[in-house]
Amino acid sequence: MYNNLLTIGPITIHGYGLMIAIGIICALLIAMYRGKKRNMDTDAIITLCIFAVVFGFLGGKLLYVIQDFQNFLSNPLEILSGSGFVVYGGIILAVIAAILYCHKKKYSFMQYFDLFMPSVAVAQGFGRIGCFLAGCCYGAPTTCAIGVVFPAGSLAPSGVSLLPTQLFSAAGDFLLALVLILYARKDRRDGRVGALYLILYGIGRSIIEIFRADFRGTVGILSTSQFISIFIVIAGLALFLPKALPSRKASGS
Repeated sequence: MYNNLLTIGPITIHGYGLMIAIGIICALLIAMYRGKKRNMDTDAIITLCIFAVVFGFLGGKLLYVIQDFQNFLSNPLEILSGSGFVVYGGIILAVIAAILYCHKKKYSFMQYFDLFMPSVAVAQGFGRIGCFLAGCCYGAPTTCAIGVVFPAGSLAPSGVSLLPTQLFSAAGDFLLALVLILYARKDRRDGRVGALYLILYGIGRSIIEIFRADFRGTVGILSTSQFISIFIVIAGLALFLPKALPSRKASGS
């Protein structure tokens, strides 16, 4: 809603970028704290965090281009802007990069997967607050008391009361992070914390999509994210349910 928070000379601090930065820092600090308690490799945690940021950004941009290819062709330079990002693309590419890194270093990917997913949820929560400040990912028009009217200059339509789906998402992400951290306190089989993230986030994202009104691509009657959520939840259930996987013993280092 107030994307340009502060301007000092030629430098403008944007709310979206600031929230993303805060989210990344908080995510790293949480992962470092939890990783040290589990005697996990600090250098690997930092490296994986960098991978998550770089490949997460690239993956989010790539999926945005795929779902809105015609708009990309008409204005390709828009891909360089802060807008135009699909979270699922970032998650998928970041996970692939993390798998390859852990395989090369002979670390247990599942242990780091479990470690990072609560941090990812925290980073997403701050990112959604940034979305609210910028006006992207906005909700459908509403007459209820919780509706928000965005000012002119926002990415959301101005002068119309809209559901603050960005804040709904942020609250859900922070709640998800808390649930995962509490769930991980007991000795869990490797992969179950990360799997629980996939299940709960996929379900929550599908529900939020119902109340959004911005264009984000479609696959039949589903939005692109709802379609991807089906496979995300299935993957989460496949990881969460089997009992044949080994239990957590020593952390990779």
